[in-house]
Amino acid sequence: MTDSENALALIRRGSEAIFKEDELRARLALHRPLRIKAGFDPTAPDLHLGHTVLLNKMRQFQDLGHRVIFLIGDFTGMIGDPSGRNATRKPLTRADVEANAHTYATQVFKVLDRERTELRFNSEWFARMAAADMIRLAAQHTVARMLERDDFAKRYAAQQPIAIHEFLYPLVQGYDSVALKADVELGGTDQTFNLLMGRALQAHYGQPPQIVLTLPLLEGLDGINKMSKSLGNYIGIDEPAIDIVGKTMRIGDALMWRWIELLSFEIGVDEAVRLRTEVDAGRLNPREVKLRLAQELAARFHGATAAARAVAGWQAAVRGEGAAADVPLAEIPVPAAGLRLPALLTAAGLTPSNSEAVRKLRERAVRVNGDVCEDAARVFAPGFEGLLQVGKRNFARVRLNTRPG
Repeated sequence: MTDSENALALIRRGSEAIFKEDELRARLALHRPLRIKAGFDPTAPDLHLGHTVLLNKMRQFQDLGHRVIFLIGDFTGMIGDPSGRNATRKPLTRADVEANAHTYATQVFKVLDRERTELRFNSEWFARMAAADMIRLAAQHTVARMLERDDFAKRYAAQQPIAIHEFLYPLVQGYDSVALKADVELGGTDQTFNLLMGRALQAHYGQPPQIVLTLPLLEGLDGINKMSKSLGNYIGIDEPAIDIVGKTMRIGDALMWRWIELLSFEIGVDEAVRLRTEVDAGRLNPREVKLRLAQELAARFHGATAAARAVAGWQAAVRGEGAAADVPLAEIPVPAAGLRLPALLTAAGLTPSNSEAVRKLRERAVRVNGDVCEDAARVFAPGFEGLLQVGKRNFARVRLNTRPG
């Protein structure tokens, strides 16, 4: 294959759709760095693996020699993205936006090459835009066209309110592409309408319309719903390496292949096919493939040494391989009188509540230093150090300290 064809093959991997591929092929043939844009509204302070589907694709463009623009929507964040919503999203305050944007800026370079990244804020141009300019922008689209958007159409049909400012969001996102002279914009499949708006506005302003590349929404740990902090089915990129490994090892085998396609740099398309063939034939345990993915993800955000230690910790706690000392130690403050086991399991993050901990104890799903424990009244005093485990894959090594006061 030619260099352009190789580049296209890499770009296609994990992509849902390209509007339009012939235009992308033509721009790649120009042999100049393209401007690749992706926007992120700072709606929450932490990024998770779902966000990195876009970041990974941006990094691939960087590796192909292109310039990426990580756009923080500090202006659009105060409007509130209506995509996929059945109700008006509460706009963020300026303080929320600034705090979250700062956190984003420190996290993205765990994936992106800082030297080939423009970090931009869309308040740069919208803060200077007068009311008359915004009205002229709003004149570029009709209410009828806005109501073609699936989520708007459903809300309108159900007689659910749609605020006027929500109609501005696609226009504002589209104008970002004009301001940045984007060649390509990336986004999730739920952003297709907004991304195509950028093409239309660029054409209106006399620019070559951007190519739109959409990517799937990553399923979370439950294998069903989109990865989301609100659903608790996520892995944050700032989570400890041991948690990244442990949570990745809990995903289903079918979801593993999806994650490899969208998240892995090290397992290429051909190798993924080979590994899946081996697993389907019973010649390879899917756990070994999953562990390789878990180590890659942990290394991406915490380095190879921390990832190797996390894998060793998981093997020690879950598979009985290696030493329990490989599991990172968590210091937990407790009262001088100690803490009952259900409360300790909850404090260690192994159960969401004391009542769930009691249920796990009744199921004989709790181990303390490798031994099954069913005694909900058992008290652990300051000074205790040991390995706690709930089920096959949730574990923590803890040391109890006297709580001050």
